Amino acid sequence: MTGHEEKFAGGVAVITGAGAGIGSGFARRAGELGMHVVVTDINPAAAEAVAQDIRDRGGKAEAMVVDVSQPAELDRLAEEVFARHGSVRLLINNAGIETIGYTWEIPAERWEATLNINIHGIIHGVRAFVPKMLATGEECWIANLASIGAFGMMPTQTAYMLTKHAVQSFSECLFLEMQLKQAPIHVSSVIPGMIKTSIFDAGAGKGEPAASAGHRKAMHDMMAAYGMDLAEGSRVMMEQIAANKFWVSSQPEMTEQSLAGRIRFFQEQADPQVAEQARHLLEH
Repeated sequence: MTGHEEKFAGGVAVITGAGAGIGSGFARRAGELGMHVVVTDINPAAAEAVAQDIRDRGGKAEAMVVDVSQPAELDRLAEEVFARHGSVRLLINNAGIETIGYTWEIPAERWEATLNINIHGIIHGVRAFVPKMLATGEECWIANLASIGAFGMMPTQTAYMLTKHAVQSFSECLFLEMQLKQAPIHVSSVIPGMIKTSIFDAGAGKGEPAASAGHRKAMHDMMAAYGMDLAEGSRVMMEQIAANKFWVSSQPEMTEQSLAGRIRFFQEQADPQVAEQARHLLEH
């Protein structure tokens, strides 16, 4: 535990989508830091498995079933957590899904699920929790999951990427609002690069066009071969959140490279182009 992370010990952490992937990594790390972890997920068995793992390691955790695509569910979550614990020191709005396919081939239901989970889940997580956080007057932290994709473009990953561009913009404005309010709430935009998770597993693509299966498998295999270990990535990013950093990256050099490419694109006002590495992926 670093000096920055010591501030989290004894506090309550609420993490959405924590039954798997990066959310589960953050949940386990919060448990290691001595936080009481509220593990939320739409899948009750997955949430309870992570909570039990934290408890088995000597930590404190409870599981709650939450569908972040429903604003009322986030209102309920905030009400129950504050009624039970009185405060929340760390809120990680993590829940998200990856959607692959040509824009016009993705069914309306999958489009709506992607937008509601990835964007509205974060917006309404903030809306539900911030008034209660402000009322306590305590120092606390909000971390919203963006992505390295927030600064790029990729055909057939349009649905996911546009949501992450939106999350990045939302987090930037939220940071400024906290400054304007002079609130003791630190805001971070979390930018995972390539981390070994289940986001590209075949079962996660329910509702996608059948033609997207090859792209999903290629991304899955690339992540499995070259991705950063989940526990290490969670540790690195949690340390940055605790240090009050707005920009939180698992692999800073990857973030810098993506930002540099984005800046060039804006400065040159060039036509959008598929990066060479991405073209190779799409062709295979």
